[in-house]
Amino acid sequence: LMKNPKFRKEWENSEVEYQLGRKLIEARLKRNLSQRDLAEKAQTTQAVISRVEAMNSNPSLNLLKRLANALDLKLKIAFE
Repeated sequence: LMKNPKFRKEWENSEVEYQLGRKLIEARLKRNLSQRDLAEKAQTTQAVISRVEAMNSNPSLNLLKRLANALDLKLKIAFE
């Protein structure tokens, strides 16, 4: 499938969402938090956490800040 230019472009365009979801899951599990626990700490719902982890949302900067706070992490955003 990676030989297909359309597929490859979509794959590459989803990298940011994939990394965000992966890092969020990793940080949450490292702290032994359920999605519901994290949602409560970040003042959101479990469904929102699930959508971010599954790459089915476009989280706001405000939500990302709250998630970082709830996980005792620093939020870093960079253009490369």
